[in-house]
Amino acid sequence: FIGEAWHHRRIHKGNQAAQGRNLGSSSTTTMSAPVHKSSLDDNNKKGEFVRSPSVFRNFITKDGSSGFPAEPNRYHLYISLACPWAHRTYIYRKMKGLEDVIGLSIVHHFMDSQGWTFEQTEGTIPDTVNHCKLMREIYLLVNPQYDGRVTVPVLWDKQKKAIVNNESSEIIRMFNSEFNDLAKSPGLDLYPPHLRAEIDKWNDLIYPNINNGVYRCGFATTQEAYDEAFKKLFATLDEVEAHLSKSRFLCGDEITEADIRLFTTLIRFDPVYVGHFKCNLHRIEDYPSLSGYVRELYQHPDIKPTVDFHHIKAHYYGSHDRINPTRIVPLGPDLSYLDAPNTRAAQFAKVKA
Repeated sequence: FIGEAWHHRRIHKGNQAAQGRNLGSSSTTTMSAPVHKSSLDDNNKKGEFVRSPSVFRNFITKDGSSGFPAEPNRYHLYISLACPWAHRTYIYRKMKGLEDVIGLSIVHHFMDSQGWTFEQTEGTIPDTVNHCKLMREIYLLVNPQYDGRVTVPVLWDKQKKAIVNNESSEIIRMFNSEFNDLAKSPGLDLYPPHLRAEIDKWNDLIYPNINNGVYRCGFATTQEAYDEAFKKLFATLDEVEAHLSKSRFLCGDEITEADIRLFTTLIRFDPVYVGHFKCNLHRIEDYPSLSGYVRELYQHPDIKPTVDFHHIKAHYYGSHDRINPTRIVPLGPDLSYLDAPNTRAAQFAKVKA
């Protein structure tokens, strides 16, 4: 997964000074790499999980002024179906209608000491661009000395043989606006100018306390660190629940970036975070408004096909052996509430009437 170390009100365009330049060898056969680093290696002395920042921060622009012009069949997206950060980019690619413009590879759900792999199983798509077997080999193509985090999503430039960006919050902004001349749904704007301040406000609240908050619970190594993260998580869920009792989506009657960013955490909450990450005060299903909100987003025709509960559960329970040493993947929970009739549209139509 990836870090989110940028301020939501600024999009970094052009090259950024960072570890790993967008230059490198085209061969993976002679490269060596460090053993995959566990997320639990990112804990501070208080036992708090501190997410590492993303490294590659270039930006694709419609006019090409960044050096990365929006062009068809030039870029390739690497994701995991398990990862909530990568899931954001997958949803945007689908909603904007960019499937024929930006290629896709999907890693295996299991992550061991080698990190993400392209071992084939149901739901995976091999690396048809660089023909790598491991995700870390793609990072080493860019910089043979790279020893940082190997994360998804990754947006790859096939022409420059470079990683453009591995920060999900920036990739979705590119997909939202820079490819409109090539998108099947160019009119869809998930970050419209008149709502940007409100979207940024929700992002600033939800990212540290919910999106990253579940990880701060799950990867905490002291009781103090866990307790603090747990309290902030459920206080923020209560705040969002209260708001959604009066608003169909976070910013009114239309789906925005803020909803997609929240959804990819909430859809994983009951099947994974309640048990695996000890976020067990309430399930999302227990919240009247949040459960209906997740149901409506889940049933969206461009969102439901992007959700893979097998990959989600098998990754978390199977890969985090320091949290789940037996690697047993639970058969539950019952998530049938997600397929129940959606009533929020009618509910808020009546309110407006």
